[in-house]
Amino acid sequence: MKVNRLLILAENQFLETDRLILRPVVLADAADMYEYASDEETTRYVFPRHVSLAITRAVIADYFMSKPLGKYAVVLKETGKMIGTTELKHAEQPTAELGYALNKAYWGQGIAAEAASALVALSFDKLGMIRVAALHDVRNPNSGRVMEKIGMTREGILKNYLLHDGQPLDMCLYSITQEGYHKRRVDHNMLREEMNG
Repeated sequence: MKVNRLLILAENQFLETDRLILRPVVLADAADMYEYASDEETTRYVFPRHVSLAITRAVIADYFMSKPLGKYAVVLKETGKMIGTTELKHAEQPTAELGYALNKAYWGQGIAAEAASALVALSFDKLGMIRVAALHDVRNPNSGRVMEKIGMTREGILKNYLLHDGQPLDMCLYSITQEGYHKRRVDHNMLREEMNG
């Protein structure tokens, strides 16, 4: 029987972790998104910097709201503040690509990994994916550390993968397979039992 991944995504538009709620991006998120999307350091390796709130509102409508499945606002439970986004691209397929962007005020707190882990779990536990990949600009090793923290393995460098400001850009490719995900869960559960036992 074929898995209807779009239906499963529609049924899982709201996800919860210890500190976060992942939910659809809405126009009311524009000010919070603009806070980080207008910051050059935050956007340097991810997407073009937003130069106005109007651009952020258009991006929300055109990109996030027009096809919302698999795209999530990252919201702090404690404050309700939207601090980033995370997504599964091509989630209707048996393989997907993970992406994320996070307000730099929240870097170094494990939030990107927490949000990304929720999407990896969704991918393998509910969507029946066989592989989830992620890419990062070679000049942004911090993103690679997030990928490693969630169990991904570096596969290599994709030379001249895309153009940025007219210049060829290399990207690092990471992935985790269904087998790797389940082995990591079993190993983690065994370690937890040993610590509690």
